[in-house]
Amino acid sequence: MTKPRILKTRVTHLEMTERPTQSVPTPVSFKLALMRATKISLPFYRFLYEQVGKPHHWSVHRRLNDEELAAIIHRSNVDIHVLYADGSPAGFFELVIDEVQAVTEILYFGLVPEFQGRGLAKFFLNEAILTAWMNSPQRVIIETNTLDSPRALQMYQRMGFKPVSFAEAEIDAWD
Repeated sequence: MTKPRILKTRVTHLEMTERPTQSVPTPVSFKLALMRATKISLPFYRFLYEQVGKPHHWSVHRRLNDEELAAIIHRSNVDIHVLYADGSPAGFFELVIDEVQAVTEILYFGLVPEFQGRGLAKFFLNEAILTAWMNSPQRVIIETNTLDSPRALQMYQRMGFKPVSFAEAEIDAWD
């Protein structure tokens, strides 16, 4: 097995401490459905994870075997929602709810490449944020890094997230 190429990135940790009051209209250029995926199948999760995450070198769930992945994504405090546009999977978000700490993390959020730049991101992020607040946490957190979309950090901030810390990280490239 060849050694993975390592990419250096700057990670920005953001938080939101108040439920947003703004609303984002539903785009009318697509027939949209946002569905909670209870006990999502591992092949479908891997498909979404690769489609959304490969361009940004997501790596945490990538090399897990089925048992390890199922143990993470099928926990009762993990909530996965899939966005469909005109019948096709267009993206997903994954929440991790920590009721003890009163924090909901938007762990993964993104659109598949074919649906980027088509007016869905702000609407979809707003839906992820509203869903994250459904458990009445004290704060909602998310992180992004310099390997994500160059517009991600700006969009998160426009939607009400505030940067709270930064870190340097090394990530295995998705070659």
